[in-house]
Amino acid sequence: MAAQLSFLFPGGAVPAGSAQHGCSLTLRVDGLRNRKGVIGCAVFKTPNGWPEHDDQAYTRKAIPITSNTAVLEFPDIPPARYGIACLHDENANHHLDRNFFRVPTEGFGFANNPRVRFSPPSWRSASIEVTCPATRVDIHLIYK
Repeated sequence: MAAQLSFLFPGGAVPAGSAQHGCSLTLRVDGLRNRKGVIGCAVFKTPNGWPEHDDQAYTRKAIPITSNTAVLEFPDIPPARYGIACLHDENANHHLDRNFFRVPTEGFGFANNPRVRFSPPSWRSASIEVTCPATRVDIHLIYK
């Protein structure tokens, strides 16, 4: 994942559009090591920008952490396949912090919880089908 992730900003959400689509997407993110900062997730309709350029995501949201599990709701998502990336921004500085060796020092996770080694998973391996009326996805954070 790239160091700059702009979806982590006060207010947190970018609307998916004005039309009511009827489907809802619920992301349940667990494995948070503390309650510091915010959890942010980006929902990508295509591989374009995946996962570094969340400004190309279909929608995104960030919320404060109040427990060991965070739940992010995305109402009115059209049914389709979406790639999902989440980040635990512990110091709320709006980007993924890394150490001297470029290893992330904050938690991150993806839909389908793929194994992550030296680079983020492909959009395809971290994508799910959103169906109506509701789709729920569990994402387990990884801390390196």
